[in-house]
Amino acid sequence: MTVEPRSLLTSIFRAAVAAADPELTIRKHLPAKPKGRVVVIGAGKGSAQMAAAFEKAWDGPIEGVVVTRYGYGATCERIEVLEAAHPVPDEAGLRAGRRLLSAVSGLTGDDLVVALVSGGGSALLPSPPEGLTLADEIAVNEALLASGAPISAMNTVRKHMSAIKGGRLAAAAWPAKVVSLVVSDIPGDNPALVASGPTVPDAAARGEALSIVEAYRMSLPDAVTAHLRSKGADAPRPDDDRFAGNEVHVIASAAVSLEAAAEEARRHGVEAVILSDSIEGEARDVGSVHAAIAREVALRGRPFARPVLMLSGGETTVTLRGKGGKGGRNSEFLLSFAVGIDGFDGIHALAADTDGIDGSEDNAGAFADGASVSRMRAAGADAKALLAANNAWTAFSAAGDLFVPGPTGTNVNDLRAILVR
Repeated sequence: MTVEPRSLLTSIFRAAVAAADPELTIRKHLPAKPKGRVVVIGAGKGSAQMAAAFEKAWDGPIEGVVVTRYGYGATCERIEVLEAAHPVPDEAGLRAGRRLLSAVSGLTGDDLVVALVSGGGSALLPSPPEGLTLADEIAVNEALLASGAPISAMNTVRKHMSAIKGGRLAAAAWPAKVVSLVVSDIPGDNPALVASGPTVPDAAARGEALSIVEAYRMSLPDAVTAHLRSKGADAPRPDDDRFAGNEVHVIASAAVSLEAAAEEARRHGVEAVILSDSIEGEARDVGSVHAAIAREVALRGRPFARPVLMLSGGETTVTLRGKGGKGGRNSEFLLSFAVGIDGFDGIHALAADTDGIDGSEDNAGAFADGASVSRMRAAGADAKALLAANNAWTAFSAAGDLFVPGPTGTNVNDLRAILVR
């Protein structure tokens, strides 16, 4: 292997993102043209790029509106692009949810709704049911983000306290047919859980949402708890007649992007193995396990021969242990990993969110190697103390190891790439 490790890891990331490029994936899943109108709606960190790609691919009149995160917009001629806050909802998201519901109202059986859904849509589409407020939804979102619950559990709770999630947006479009094109950021790729399924219902009942709240000891406003215990929280069931003619297509996922990343490694003469595309769990624990595997490869050449690139995807979680920390699940994973490989030569890693942003700052993730902890120490940063404080961004910033590619226009969850030379 002659390529410099960080250059290789960067090319691996770009190959994974390219495999989820909406311009490539949407063309393969264009629906049949209807007799009536074509209305495009969408939500998520990749929805604007998906809308732009759909405009290029669709031969015929279209209209519609999508919402994405601030700074993630794209130029569209016929589809309006709105921006709102993520990961904590705001008033702009509330207005966007109303716009999407309005866009699909009054349609007929001759009309077609195309829903462009990607990760991040849960926060971008706040729509509290009657009796609740945006402040209530923000409180729920903050409790979920701090809980350490997996994304599937979070979205089960979210869909039961919304007027738009859990299939309700598709129900509002009835009798028009709804075709959902989904970029999955969910381990297992269940489209009903991506963005809390605004156009795709699932069978989870409100009792499950209450069990999740109890299991993760979430403190919620009294009005929210009362709502979750009421029939008003019930979401439409998948066997509801209003969904009978709809279609759902997962057009990009972590599994496809990991395969593309592996092929890129082989192109550079490095064998690649995919550990899993659906890893969940506490980020720092997952980081420790990955570090143990990397050490085993480096010391004993097992379970894989060197050189090798180990890849994994999925979505870990971070349980907040204090306030004021900066970073996200990828940087927390990688700081734990860096501590675990401290002093080892020949191990290099990149952990990054494929949407280009990890948590609260402008980096997608970071790089790490056996000297990362030493670089942090030389810069006055204590890696273990910062890990304990959920402050991984500060550690990698001090070492000069942040990875900042900018928004990518897609979102197939996290990419972890570990090179053992």
